[in-house]
Amino acid sequence: MDFPQLDPALMLERLAPPTGKARMVLDTDTYNEIDDQFAVVQALISPDRLAVEAIYAAPFDNNRSSGPGDGMEKSYQEILRLLDRLDVSPDGFVFRGSTDILRGEEPLESEAVDDMIAKSKEGDSPLYVVAIGAISNVASALLKDPSIVERIVVVWLGGHAHSWPTAHEVNLQGDLKAAQVVFDSGVPFVQIPCFPVASHLLTTLAELERFVQGRGAIGDYLVEIFTAYSKDHFAYSKVIWDISATAWLLDASWVPSDVVHSPILTDQYTWSHKPSRHFMRVARTVRRDVIFRDLFEKLAKRAGS
Repeated sequence: MDFPQLDPALMLERLAPPTGKARMVLDTDTYNEIDDQFAVVQALISPDRLAVEAIYAAPFDNNRSSGPGDGMEKSYQEILRLLDRLDVSPDGFVFRGSTDILRGEEPLESEAVDDMIAKSKEGDSPLYVVAIGAISNVASALLKDPSIVERIVVVWLGGHAHSWPTAHEVNLQGDLKAAQVVFDSGVPFVQIPCFPVASHLLTTLAELERFVQGRGAIGDYLVEIFTAYSKDHFAYSKVIWDISATAWLLDASWVPSDVVHSPILTDQYTWSHKPSRHFMRVARTVRRDVIFRDLFEKLAKRAGS
């Protein structure tokens, strides 16, 4: 597939963190585990910085689903549960994504893909496509309409750091072809590696009971799903990976990053480096405390506590 090639100066401009309120859509495998829910909530309670225009359900296939299509539908239903607790209407706002992962060059059709393409062509500013799961919806939109390379910036939690011997990670390992499409397309792209970057975003039940429980119906729900996720919370912490992607948009200083040449993602789930490749941005660490502080303070303010 041939994609439009951005002028390097324009690419660097698009890779710079947004300075004002960012238009964004959120592509999420929300029921995959429990971290997407925190990212959805943090995005929606940050209207001063983020204009969330749509949420898309992404496919996933693990022990919480019977296959990619079932995972997508469960994610769609979980998004509706979150919006209900946030008093946000889902009408014209939530869209089902692909019922499978990308397996070739043919895009997968879905409501999410069509809406992403349509929204990318609205307004004068680029649309930030924040993906926090398998990236088939985003890759399918790029394949269906390559011109959106010039209209979007993709921010993705996926893979590991480029210095690691493997890129084998949940969001990437089950959706290799789609990830290759995104890395190869030349779309302005911000990657948040899981290890050793987003892996710093640990929290505990004790912390959530202190700062999230009682902060409205949505706060109680986040604590409920966190509690149910593990049978034993003694000396236990859980990574809330996905808030790293929304955090970069909220304040890029919370997720320090560098502009690099895009690596080649091989079929063996490894990185191959070629300095002539296009630019992208990759995070090198996260400021764990300030990201959680932002979430906790906004939940408290919203609940009037």
